[in-house]
Amino acid sequence: MKKRWMYILSFVIVFSMFLAACQPAAEVPAVEEPSLEEPVAVVEEPVVEEPVVEEPVVEEPTGDKIRIRWFVGLGAGSDEGTFEPQQAVVDDFNASQDEIELVMEIVDNNVAYDTLATQIAAGNAPDIVGPVGIRGRDTFKGAWLDLAPYIEKNNYDLTAFDPAMVDFYLVQEEGQLGIPFGIFPSFMIYNFDLFDEAGLAYPPAQYGEPYVWADGTESEWNMDTLKELAMILTVDANGNDATMEDFDSTNIVQFGFMNQWTDPRGIGTFFGAGSFLADDGVTAQIPEPWQAAWKWTYDGWWNDWFIPNGPYGGADFLQGPGGPFSGGNLAMIHMHTWYVAPWALGDVGFDWNFGATPSYEGTITSKMHADTFGIPKGSKNPDAAFTVLTYMLSEEVSPRLLNIYGGMPARLSLQGDYFDKYTADNFPGKDINWDVVVDSIAYADNPNHESWMPSFLETTDRYNEFWNYLSNTPGLDFDAEMAVLLADLQNIFDAAQ
Repeated sequence: MKKRWMYILSFVIVFSMFLAACQPAAEVPAVEEPSLEEPVAVVEEPVVEEPVVEEPVVEEPTGDKIRIRWFVGLGAGSDEGTFEPQQAVVDDFNASQDEIELVMEIVDNNVAYDTLATQIAAGNAPDIVGPVGIRGRDTFKGAWLDLAPYIEKNNYDLTAFDPAMVDFYLVQEEGQLGIPFGIFPSFMIYNFDLFDEAGLAYPPAQYGEPYVWADGTESEWNMDTLKELAMILTVDANGNDATMEDFDSTNIVQFGFMNQWTDPRGIGTFFGAGSFLADDGVTAQIPEPWQAAWKWTYDGWWNDWFIPNGPYGGADFLQGPGGPFSGGNLAMIHMHTWYVAPWALGDVGFDWNFGATPSYEGTITSKMHADTFGIPKGSKNPDAAFTVLTYMLSEEVSPRLLNIYGGMPARLSLQGDYFDKYTADNFPGKDINWDVVVDSIAYADNPNHESWMPSFLETTDRYNEFWNYLSNTPGLDFDAEMAVLLADLQNIFDAAQ
């Protein structure tokens, strides 16, 4: 996944954030980073050579209290600056009651995965793990407790969250693996200046609205309309756009659209949620919406020219502090809230705002990155762990943790104040369309684009290789290449049985 910060993010964010919540590859780049959504840069799983796995030192509880161990390190929370505020949450919980002693174990992210795997294998699993994103969680597939019985037993109120986010953590055959905490919805971000220069109306600000052309005609806000609009906004050095006969595809100076900082699974999910693994758990598949999204993207690279392909990915006019969009010559991207930060959009020389995600065949999918806390099945005190978990996710405490880790509150009652404060702190005076961000939650992808796959690293390497080849090679038989990928994925899955 990836440490994910709203303020400080390096260009390896796609995987640091995919481990925290989320994470990119090419088309580039979830999840849970680098590759600036430039198709040339294929995102590979970071390799840690022979990590030294050390058991964290923890204090023994006093008296007869139940000890609950909180493991931090799969995502955010293992940077030194986060230690003190996290410990303050621990201290306040311990002072609030006299039955449970909460002890925090902070492990450096470089060795956290190995450390947790060792603990689980040795029968010494912690009681709470987090914050962790989908990619980090699914690295330990099958290790998490179904929280549904504890939610029912304690009459825990899930109506405080958007139903789509509650369902987001409901995993087939595994149960309710989490309760919403910090979320990062996705949506369209567009450059006002480029639209104004072209005399075009901005993308719809709300879901359900049509796109209105300059002559007053309306079009459904779908992938066909996005493509048409993006082609008009793709311009060569002579001022011709990609819809014109004299357009020079060898001398493009401005592009219309890009799915920035994601991988082939994220790009496929732009058209619809899915998985490489069929419901039977053994068969490789490429979901129909993913096939359509990939073909749409390939044509956008090499035939319609509205998406930067591999060779164009490194062009100087697409470079900026926050990747291609922040360079000022890319009209629209699809992106998550973690991108709306000073390092990415704080110093750009143009105005911008948010719009609704287009639909594909009547369905809208705004892929989601999200952090939560899980209880391992190996917890020796799951009831006490759930008590701590609900404390951490409470209306009073979760804002403190979100201030440490970053992220939009999943709890509905906290969202209004969050946006007001975030705007005032980072973009004072700017009128940001946060409403469409909140509305995007309802369209979260499930299954999530960062979810588990057999032989995760090998599968990731193979589909990134496929994507890198396509992004740098025109004139391919797309269906034939996709068939080769599918056969290779099936071989990988078979070997994993």
